Amino acid sequence: MKSRIALLAAALATALATMTAVVTVATPASAATLTQVTNFGTNPTNLQMHLYVPDRVAAQPALLLALHYCTGSGPAVHSGFGLSTLADRYGFIVIYPSVTRSSKCWDVSSPQALRRDGGSDPIGLKSMVDHVRGRYPVDANRIAVGGFSSGAMMTNVMAGLYPDLFNAGFSSSGVPFGCFATTNGAEWNSECSGGRIVRTPQQWGDLVRNAYPGYTGKRPRMQIWHGTTDTTLSYVNFGEQIKQWTNVQGVSQTPAYTDSPQTSATRTRYGGTGGTAPVEAVSFQGYGHSIPFDAAQAVRFLGLDTTSPTTPPPNPSTPPPGGTAGPLRNVNAGRCLDVPSRSQTNGTQLALWDCNGGSNQQWTPTAAKQLQVYGTKCLDAEAAGTTSGTRVIIWDCNGGTNQQWNLNTDGTVTGVQSGLCLAPNAAGTANGTQLVVSTCNGGNSQRWTRS
Repeated sequence: MKSRIALLAAALATALATMTAVVTVATPASAATLTQVTNFGTNPTNLQMHLYVPDRVAAQPALLLALHYCTGSGPAVHSGFGLSTLADRYGFIVIYPSVTRSSKCWDVSSPQALRRDGGSDPIGLKSMVDHVRGRYPVDANRIAVGGFSSGAMMTNVMAGLYPDLFNAGFSSSGVPFGCFATTNGAEWNSECSGGRIVRTPQQWGDLVRNAYPGYTGKRPRMQIWHGTTDTTLSYVNFGEQIKQWTNVQGVSQTPAYTDSPQTSATRTRYGGTGGTAPVEAVSFQGYGHSIPFDAAQAVRFLGLDTTSPTTPPPNPSTPPPGGTAGPLRNVNAGRCLDVPSRSQTNGTQLALWDCNGGSNQQWTPTAAKQLQVYGTKCLDAEAAGTTSGTRVIIWDCNGGTNQQWNLNTDGTVTGVQSGLCLAPNAAGTANGTQLVVSTCNGGNSQRWTRS
């Protein structure tokens, strides 16, 4: 069994490593730092706790418990999924716990873990939330939990055990509450991971309700993400989670709303059509365990984007005069200005890619008219070129006029030196389309928003 866990953990690690190509998002663009917290309360499984409190925390901050994947850690989620960048924007606090057992997987299988106050990891996680609530004026109506893979499984567990604590959750590539249950001490349940455990909505709902007998209060809203070709945690589990949480919420399993928020994505909402429906599910056609998870959409669903620290978030169509990092989304393509593969090598040509909040998509306008990425690299017209078709690259910031850009009210971004517009080559819209400067023509392919 130990060998099986090791192999599966390795598979998860490989899948999550692949995920970073499309999902990994920014290290926070802030002076705030991730801080380890010790002695936070009852902690039977020796979990570690890291805390991120933005420099401009809201007067009544929301709180997010963010749970890592197998082989992962809290700091890895902090630096890899863009949640702290959004915390900077909206002033909420993030707890990043870490498992210390060898597999680095959460206990979502033992009888203790699947019973309220029964023991194991959920006790330590609850202690972390209580610790933060005792030290900050946290908004009790905006406490959320979310996670990835094993962390997604634990998200469902925590939402089931502590519905009186959590208002909402997101589960990215996970399984339903109770699906991984074992009685022989095994951490992994191959029947569940393989999609061979199928139950009725009532049966799934009863597993949640029986974990906290007698509770009749509110239940957390749930957002569920999954790829259709996932071989690590079968796509069957996507549908089973929908069954479970629609039943727990007491809403129909027939979608009330369907749209496509991202390329290859189908989003369905249950029990409501708005952005805070009781259940929301996002399915990615042709994606496996690695999906283009959008942290901003998760934070929106959780309701953590409703309070700004001291000033409102930047207007999505008007870039700020300086100092605020954010994406540049091409109006025509709906994709973002991206440094491929998160490269920091001088001369890397920029491209369009699905927006994901990554550090390689966070552009900071400065008072010197630069567009900085990573804090040290600038948007640069290669070799100070002034002809249409000149490649747009990153380069060490040097104050040159080929690194100065006008952010115009019509959405165009024009080079100070050349007067040309930032544009996808040949008005392309596909992932990987390279960026150039081009003669301005007023088309949407040359317009950008800060969304």
